[in-house]
Amino acid sequence: MAPQPHWVRVETMVEAAFPPPAPEPVSLNRASLEDLMELPGIGPVLAQRIVEGRPYHQVEDLLRVKGIGPATLERLRPYVRP
Repeated sequence: MAPQPHWVRVETMVEAAFPPPAPEPVSLNRASLEDLMELPGIGPVLAQRIVEGRPYHQVEDLLRVKGIGPATLERLRPYVRP
């Protein structure tokens, strides 16, 4: 008789990739570099580019910033406002 397979149940916990949005979205036109760097995926270089790209009339204007494409824009959308 062949050995029977032994199944093991494995459970994993996955932590959310990004923190939940702040109660009040960050203003792209007024936020400090430090505030911008708290956004998911935004480091010092992108934060500086965002500041240099001001003013923003709508969130979609972030697409003008080098290094921010459609996927990054959608990730940031809940966290920011013009």
